Amino acid sequence: MWQFLKSRIFLYNILGIIAAYFIVFWLTTSLLNSYTRHGETITVPDIRGLSIEKAKQILSERNLDFAVADSSFSDKKPKLAVLDQSPMPNEKVKEGRTIYLTLNSVIPPQVKMPDLTDNSLKQAQMVLENVGLRVGQLIYKPDLAQNVVLDWMNKGKKIPVGQNIKKGSTIDLILGDGLGNTEVDVPELIGHSLREVRFILDASSLNLGAVIADNTVRGDSLDAVVYKQMPSPDDVDNKLNLGEAVDVYITKDQSKVISGGNDDQ
Repeated sequence: MWQFLKSRIFLYNILGIIAAYFIVFWLTTSLLNSYTRHGETITVPDIRGLSIEKAKQILSERNLDFAVADSSFSDKKPKLAVLDQSPMPNEKVKEGRTIYLTLNSVIPPQVKMPDLTDNSLKQAQMVLENVGLRVGQLIYKPDLAQNVVLDWMNKGKKIPVGQNIKKGSTIDLILGDGLGNTEVDVPELIGHSLREVRFILDASSLNLGAVIADNTVRGDSLDAVVYKQMPSPDDVDNKLNLGEAVDVYITKDQSKVISGGNDDQ
């Protein structure tokens, strides 16, 4: 028995078994590495915002697959652009991993037109944005309510509240200009100090326009008096809409007030 163990045949058998073991181990490891790419990962690229064709090309170059999982809509992106992806960019995945995409819909979904009546411009902008609509032109009409929504249109047509409209559509807003159609008489300001003029105009819901001082006015002008105004209550058309302005010429020379500004050059 001892002689057999010391024989070359036994030694060759042992070496053969060891060699066969290493060969099998090497083949098995190679096959597993080839199949799973053990220890190798790929960084997921950021393909959001790209067209589906470009996204497919980039994924293919990295040996990654893709599938369309969902669709959504954004009026800020081209049709069929990638809006979202999973896994997210910069994650590590194995070769052949499927990247699930959310694409921008070709046909915009429908949303219901909200009621914007009496909303402020800022409120209307927020409401439209929340439902996926955009603010278009701002059209002002005479109304005492400044920057308050009076009506709205899409492509020149009134859109009733609750009517379906394509998401991303532009809504033109008709707003009050804060002036309205109400007219008041132009008040008499000549002979009054600038301080008094402010109260007189406020009482008539009018505004103070340009204040032109002559060379007699130095420093504080509130005590200077008006010697000329535009428009004048003596004008044929002596009516103003609420909120309109009156320009005044002021002086500290009382003779100008008496002469009605005829000495003014």
